[in-house]
Amino acid sequence: MIIPILYEDDEVLALNKPAGLVVHSDGRTKEETLVDWISEQYPDIKERNVGEPIILSDGSEIKKYGIVHRLDRDTSGVILVAKIQESFLNLKMQFQSRGIKKKYKAIVYGFFKETHGTIDKPIARSASDFRRWSAEYGARGEKREAITEYNILQQGEVTVEGKKKNKPEVIKVSYIDIFPHTGRTHQIRVHFKAVGHPLVCDALYAPKMPCILGFKRTALHSSSIVFRGIDGVERKVEAPLPDDFSSALAKLNIL
Repeated sequence: MIIPILYEDDEVLALNKPAGLVVHSDGRTKEETLVDWISEQYPDIKERNVGEPIILSDGSEIKKYGIVHRLDRDTSGVILVAKIQESFLNLKMQFQSRGIKKKYKAIVYGFFKETHGTIDKPIARSASDFRRWSAEYGARGEKREAITEYNILQQGEVTVEGKKKNKPEVIKVSYIDIFPHTGRTHQIRVHFKAVGHPLVCDALYAPKMPCILGFKRTALHSSSIVFRGIDGVERKVEAPLPDDFSSALAKLNIL
């Protein structure tokens, strides 16, 4: 497995996670994870036991060496890994205090009326599917604050084969920058579904929508992150657009 290194110093590592790779084990499946790669390429992180494990209900642990935050399996882009415990605690504090600035790029279904907006909708468990979260009426359990800001970059149309023979269908899409101010599970995917603009090819939150523009996974990319090192100096790391995004934008004549 080859994972590009975007930035590295004595305390932190920033990686360009490929789509399809799980960050850490869930305790059930045996597939290779980003943590496995970290353990192999950076054994000192494992030997120092950097990070905090997940404690399962049966008392067993899931090790997350160096992992401070996570990206969904299908999400590509920049992810931070702490190399020492002091860095882990420093980054964890910044995530908790919302001092980390994250930017994502996504392609979503539909056009927006405004070029900028903020989605301020609390998130809880979906009442209909245990795998999903929801920011809509009927969500169950504790509702947690979730805020997502976005800017529209470009909008375009895609012509696909319609459900009726010989009748093509035009699908509107928007290419956007996203700035999550909180870090809830599936937050971006849940919020844009809630406002009627689910992410392209999101099998969990838009299962009835066609995968278009060549995407085989959810059209979401972690494009940059800004954080402060232990020395207090701000650092910004950017991840280039992956090939599927570049290809999709070319088809929309956006590049």
